[in-house]
Amino acid sequence: MTTKRVQSKSLKEVNAKLRQSLNGQPVVIHDVEQIHGLAAGFSHGEIIVEGSAGDYLGALNAGATIRVTQNSGRYAGDNMNGGVLIIEGDAGFGAAEYCYGGTVVIHGNAGDFTATMNKGATIIVGGNVGDEVGTYMLKGDVIVVGDAGEHFANYLIRGSVYIGGNYSSLGHNTRMVDLADEDIAKLKAYFETYGIQAEPLKFRKFVAASEKPFYH
Repeated sequence: MTTKRVQSKSLKEVNAKLRQSLNGQPVVIHDVEQIHGLAAGFSHGEIIVEGSAGDYLGALNAGATIRVTQNSGRYAGDNMNGGVLIIEGDAGFGAAEYCYGGTVVIHGNAGDFTATMNKGATIIVGGNVGDEVGTYMLKGDVIVVGDAGEHFANYLIRGSVYIGGNYSSLGHNTRMVDLADEDIAKLKAYFETYGIQAEPLKFRKFVAASEKPFYH
C-alpha cells in the first residue's frame, strides 16, 4: 500500500501525485480537508482519505474506488459516471448530484439536495438526510436508512427511492408502492456489501406517480 501525506499543495499537484501512484495498490492520503476536487475524473485505482475531505470529492468519478474515513464537504461524487465513493462519516450539501452511474455510500448523515437529478447511480445514506432528496430523479436507486426532511423525492420521474425512517413531507409526483421480493433482496445485498445495519422489511418504497409530472 502506498501512503501520500499531503500538506500545502495545490489541487493540481495532489491529483498529479495520486495519478502517478495508482499502480494497482491502494493509495492512502492525509491532510486534504481544504483541497476541493480531490480525485476528480479518475477512471481507476483505490484512494483512501484518512480524515475528512473537501468539496467536490470524486466529482466525475469514472471508475475509481474512493474511501473517506471521516466526513466530506459539499457535492461529493458530483456527476459521477462509475466507481465507488464511500464516506464513513457525514456528507455536506448536494452529495451525489447529477450522477449517471456508480455507487455512493454515506454511512453518516447527508445534507439537502442529496441525489438531485440522479440518472442511474445507487446512492445509500446510512443516517438522516435533509430536504429535497432525490429531486428530479431520472433513474437508479436512492436508499435512506434514517429520516428525511421536506419534499422527499420531489418531482420523481423514474427510479426507486427507499426510506427506513420518516420524512417531514413527501414531494410532488411521488407515490408509495409495496416492496416486492426483488426489492427486499436488493436492499439486503446492498446492506451486506457495505456493512449497513438495517432491516429491509422495514423500508418503504416510492416511485413516480407519472413519468410526465410537468404535464398535469
